[in-house]
Amino acid sequence: MTKPIDTGGNPGHLGFMVDTPQKLDAASHAWLRDDSLRRILLAIKQAGGEARIVGGAVRDALLGREVKEIDLAVNLPPHDVSTILKAAGIKVVPTGIDHGTITAVVDHRGFEITTLRRDVETDGRHAKVTFTDDWQADAARRDFTINALYVDAGGNLYDYFCGRADLTIGHVRFIGDAETRIREDVLRILRFFRFSAWFGRGEADAEGLDACSKLAELIPQLSVERIWHEIVKLLAADDPALSWQRMSDCGVLIQFLQEGENVPRLRSLLAVEKKYAARAHPLVRLTALLPQDETVAATVAQRLKVSKREAARMIALASMPRRLNGKLDPVPFRRALYEYGIDNARDGLLLLAAEHPALDIESALASAATWDKPVFPLQGADLLKLGMPSGPEMGTTLRALEDWWIAEDFRPDRAECLAKAQKKLL
Repeated sequence: MTKPIDTGGNPGHLGFMVDTPQKLDAASHAWLRDDSLRRILLAIKQAGGEARIVGGAVRDALLGREVKEIDLAVNLPPHDVSTILKAAGIKVVPTGIDHGTITAVVDHRGFEITTLRRDVETDGRHAKVTFTDDWQADAARRDFTINALYVDAGGNLYDYFCGRADLTIGHVRFIGDAETRIREDVLRILRFFRFSAWFGRGEADAEGLDACSKLAELIPQLSVERIWHEIVKLLAADDPALSWQRMSDCGVLIQFLQEGENVPRLRSLLAVEKKYAARAHPLVRLTALLPQDETVAATVAQRLKVSKREAARMIALASMPRRLNGKLDPVPFRRALYEYGIDNARDGLLLLAAEHPALDIESALASAATWDKPVFPLQGADLLKLGMPSGPEMGTTLRALEDWWIAEDFRPDRAECLAKAQKKLL
């Protein structure tokens, strides 16, 4: 038996609360028998409360994927939950206790536990919440139907908004009115495309897509860090190209990354990954979407506030196809291996093959995997012995000698390098 429930004031979007939950068989879901999880659930139950697994773990379980991170929702206030768990000998970290979230640590594993909440006020970036013991109210404040799925200690599945059906057909749908959900938290625009990349199949939800397009101009109010976090997760999907194209088509992409429109090159890269069984990092996929220009890569890296290491990698990858001259000559490839490292050179090969699909990079990938980086035979002490005074000029001379050695394909030995240095100092 089911009964309709309110899903945010939009009569065109009725959900259905399941009175008699469906059941997940613990025998088929080993994660439900996890000792650390059971310990937390039992402690809360014995104290008169109830905790349920929610979100990603439930989605993955229903899709037959490996369950990795387990998050919990609980119908008790966070301070009470902390007291209960500590009394049971479980370590508690108050990761976001003011917002209802703590982390329970059992056997060096963290379980995020959040008290059921109801939104009081939202401004598009942050929400003021009040705690509740109403599971339906907690489900109603979540973004998508596939995220409003709960499983209790007995394996009972609570599906308040037909999320399981949406998950089965690959339909990513906002709970209630899409515009209302987005105005509560603008990041949900990017999350719509990210979840569509991971779980969507077929046509995107028309109302959701329309709302994202209509409210795209609100994206700049988000912090760059939150945007970057979603980009990385979206690009980590098996095939993010369609979602990325949709972002471009509906005016979302231009709000934060107008340079990243080369979807055909991304699709080509995905085909290369599949051909060579070499999955690329999201940063490499992002680079595929950008022009092959170090300046553009540096500008994007600065705008997205990526780490210095990530920025250097983006700039290196942007220059890699040019450094390889659009082909696989051994000398420039070995130079790329030496200057940029094995990982960057490997990723550069993938980008090169994406630009030139007829190019066979299999042997180059194999040689990169087994390459033993040579060591430049000279140091500053060698120049001192040759009579050169220490100082900035020594570093400049060493770099010039190393460039010569690299250009000679690393062949000159120590004696030849010393002879070259001596000639340079004369």
